[in-house]
Amino acid sequence: MTDVLVACAVGVAIVDLEEETASLADDVVALPPRPPVATGLPLVGDADRYDALIVAVVDRRPPLVISRDAGATWNEAGAGLPSGVGVAISPEHPDRILFAGEERLFLSEDGGRFWRALAVELPGITAVAWGEPT
Repeated sequence: MTDVLVACAVGVAIVDLEEETASLADDVVALPPRPPVATGLPLVGDADRYDALIVAVVDRRPPLVISRDAGATWNEAGAGLPSGVGVAISPEHPDRILFAGEERLFLSEDGGRFWRALAVELPGITAVAWGEPT
């Protein structure tokens, strides 16, 4: 799966990660519902989980914390990233993590160790998700 969905100020965009392009969804679409993730941490803005892997966006520097043991221990991540508004772990490849700043997307393909900015910029990003439009 190389497409992600991004909720932003102009609607819901479908972003192709391989081409690094975005197109607005023609029909009304919504991001797939995601169950809340309990982290027990303060200042969490968003979080996603895949098995024992939990990634949370926090309102501090660096903007991410990652647990690989279901929240028993946490490590800071994303020292070079801006403040974040959303995060999503790929259900097909859990080492692929998408992080959203307010106008830019960042992708890690190694479980959150290294990040690269995507060329796509979208105004007022509020949420991200892996998957197909609904």
